[in-house]
Amino acid sequence: MKLISWNVNGLRACVRKGFLDYFYEMDADIFCIQETKLQEGQIHLELDGYYQY
Repeated sequence: MKLISWNVNGLRACVRKGFLDYFYEMDADIFCIQETKLQEGQIHLELDGYYQY
């Protein structure tokens, strides 16, 4: 099992800088992100095969 935990300090900026490439390359079973600085509806991020909480 592969678990990744990452303090992204702003998910919108992180996505613009290649987060999705890294996300799919790591192929983790569990991927936790902190410090997203998002409010509901600010970004639409569908990650197939993962549940978002």
